[in-house]
Amino acid sequence: MSPPEFRIERDSLGEVHVPANALYGAQTQRAVENFPISGLRPWRAFIWSVGVIKRAAAEVNRDLGLLDPQRAQAIAQAAQEVVEGRWDDQFVVDPFQAGAGTSHHMNANEVIANRATQLLGGALGEYRVHPNDHVNMAQSTNDVIPTAIRLGCLWRLNELLAALDDLATALEEKAVEFDDVLKSGRTHLQDAVPIRLGQEFGAYAKAVRRDAERIERAAEGLRRLGIGGTAVGSGLNAHPEFHRRMVQRLSELTGLHLYESDNLFESMQSLADAVDFSAALRTLALTLIRIANDLRLLASGPATGLDEIRLPAVQPGSSIMPGKVNPVMAEMLNQAMFHVVGCDTTVALAAQAGQLELNVMMPVIAHNLFEMMQVMIGAVSAFTERAVRGVRANREKAAAWLERNAILITVLNPLIGYEQGAALVKEARARDISVRALALEKARAGALRHLHEDRPVTEAEISAAFADLRRMTQGGLPPE
Repeated sequence: MSPPEFRIERDSLGEVHVPANALYGAQTQRAVENFPISGLRPWRAFIWSVGVIKRAAAEVNRDLGLLDPQRAQAIAQAAQEVVEGRWDDQFVVDPFQAGAGTSHHMNANEVIANRATQLLGGALGEYRVHPNDHVNMAQSTNDVIPTAIRLGCLWRLNELLAALDDLATALEEKAVEFDDVLKSGRTHLQDAVPIRLGQEFGAYAKAVRRDAERIERAAEGLRRLGIGGTAVGSGLNAHPEFHRRMVQRLSELTGLHLYESDNLFESMQSLADAVDFSAALRTLALTLIRIANDLRLLASGPATGLDEIRLPAVQPGSSIMPGKVNPVMAEMLNQAMFHVVGCDTTVALAAQAGQLELNVMMPVIAHNLFEMMQVMIGAVSAFTERAVRGVRANREKAAAWLERNAILITVLNPLIGYEQGAALVKEARARDISVRALALEKARAGALRHLHEDRPVTEAEISAAFADLRRMTQGGLPPE
């Protein structure tokens, strides 16, 4: 006789058929049936964070004399197994689920309760450890889920910051390598005064580092936990010491620097700290989009574009055009960061949708924050290793474009002034010759007048002004 496929469990609404070997129970099964939405599962950060909260709660309630040591030990062990990823396949509720995250929360409560029951020698569904009375003691979805959002983001913070440090360091190394490459600056996508390629890459590196600083600052708000507020912030059914001890125990278990909330009601109502952190991630995404776009433009061509840099060739670029190679890592980064910006928009809309004592949109906030971090860490790491570290400067093309840049006339402003310079640019473009050659021609003919003296500008003065174009990238006034 084959074993049964299902076991029968009961909740407040009646009987439910639960897969026989599932660690989860009736409320999780109802959620699976009610929300067949996306086929997605919760991120590991969400499973980890709820697991660590459940272990801490069992130990704190035990120490407060509210939970018997045997059950507390079984819950703590089962929760630790969840933390370590042993039961990830038992977390089956779609991210698009009932408000506040009750379904995900009960998924965790039931998995831990059933596993703890097994550890005590019981059978699945017997619930010697009860998901609500024991695993969820002194807690509510309304304080567990916002706390889990904060912990889950902080859990991967150092991983994200390390990826950004690697990217910034790679860009800084290229800034040093490319420091001698003089090239045309461009503003409005039109020719501008010279810049060094190293200066461009150094600016990219600094932008990434500044965004990392913004993310660290925003993460500080996530360290303030509201666990212990229970249903609305009053702490109903929780020991007066529960909040303080939970923050302390979570700090010990996670190794994170965490703070008590100074207003549990605000911690229940507001997701502003999550919005602030999401916005910092969005700012980084916008920076990365800009950098990726610049690298695609600088590498364009090669025969018919700027071609001032060469990105690593990591895969063929066309199914029909032989030999074509595309800037695929920059294209990937663009797409990944577009997705991050979309996630941030979801977080913002969900955060403003809270009403009165609770924001019921927390499941989609959690999913999108954890997805943002996942996508950012992966995309930044791949872009650093497979694009930035291998980028090369095309010194010859950069020099050729610079020589054709009529805006080099700016170096003569102190000698001949703006009006004569503008006339030279117009004529150089019309005749398709370099502005340097035209200025020397005019000087030989005595056709350029000194701005501050009543005399012609000499060829020697023109040659001296153009002799060191690197000086134009260093700022300041020309030497006397």
